[in-house]
Amino acid sequence: MTTEMSGQSPAASTAAAFELHPFRGRFNAGFFKVMDRYLDWNLRSHKSRVYRDLPTTVVELGTGVGANFRYLAEGTKLVAIEPNRHMHRALEKSAQRHGIEVEIRDVIAERIDLPDESADAVISSLVLCTVADPEQVISEVHRILRPGGQFSFVEHVAAPDGTVTRSLQRLLRRPWAWTFEGCSCERDLESVIRRAGFSVVTVQPYRLHTPFVPFNTHIAGAAIA
Repeated sequence: MTTEMSGQSPAASTAAAFELHPFRGRFNAGFFKVMDRYLDWNLRSHKSRVYRDLPTTVVELGTGVGANFRYLAEGTKLVAIEPNRHMHRALEKSAQRHGIEVEIRDVIAERIDLPDESADAVISSLVLCTVADPEQVISEVHRILRPGGQFSFVEHVAAPDGTVTRSLQRLLRRPWAWTFEGCSCERDLESVIRRAGFSVVTVQPYRLHTPFVPFNTHIAGAAIA
């Protein structure tokens, strides 16, 4: 995969800029560092399945503090799309611990600064809930993947209508979104991915059982360009 700068797609140029909030940015960097082992304990089986046999060069959306480095082979080159600069120091330290060569790009996922058909693999986890325009992000993923390239994802989504979890997602959506940098618990991300033009999409829904109830409905899977 080449990582040369390239002009973005016209639609991407209209995406909103990332707001680096002085409190939320630092809070989220600290929160995900502290909660890393707990979150991984809940998500390990799903991540191990969808991140299996990745190539040695990978693009990751919203790399955060490097929670997924444990699933990459030592020596992997990771292009990290991470606009929250408060994450970068922990991200670099995690890369050193895991033997990952990381290239951090503080751009938003709606405007990935990579050429068309330049990536063999893109991964994301707990990211599409936070972006301003998930349809545009998935369009960008499809754009940068080579034919046959794979997008592997682990994301939390809206619970089915009429459930207690769905009611709690609606009730808590504003404070939840403010705290977690725009995170929405009410997105049908499976439909977004299926509409994006991939040749094959496989999705497994599942449920976690954690105190963070609005967060407990998830999907994991892969989409082939």
